[in-house]
Amino acid sequence: MKKFLIYWLPVILWAGGIFYLSGVPNLNSGLPVFWDVFWRKLAHATEFGVLNLLLFRALFGYGVSFKKALWWSLILTILYAISDELHQYFVPLRQARWQDIGQDSLGALLVSGGLYIRQRLKKNKAN
Repeated sequence: MKKFLIYWLPVILWAGGIFYLSGVPNLNSGLPVFWDVFWRKLAHATEFGVLNLLLFRALFGYGVSFKKALWWSLILTILYAISDELHQYFVPLRQARWQDIGQDSLGALLVSGGLYIRQRLKKNKAN
C-alpha cells in the first residue's frame, strides 16, 4: 500500500486535477488575448509534461524497464490528452481542439526527451 501511495497516488491526483480543470466551463484569465493564449498553451504543455513524468516515475518505480516506462508513460499521457479533449467537447463553453492534443503531447515529448538524455548521460558517465 505504501508503494502505491508513493508512486500512483500522485498520478491519480494530477490526472484528477486535469480532469477537474477541463470541466470548468470558462477559465477566463482576463489577460489580453496574446498573453491569455500564450499562458494557456504553456499550461497545456506543462500539465501533461508533469503527468508524463509522474507516470514514468510510477512505472519505473514498479520495476518496469527504463525504455518501456519511457514509452508507456508517453503513450498513456497522449491517450489521456485525447480523452481530455473529448471530455471538453461535452463541457459548456469549452471546445475540443486537435491543437491542444498537440500541445499536450509536446509537453510529454519534451519530458520524455529530457529523461532519455539524462539516462544517456548517466550511461556515458559510467563508461
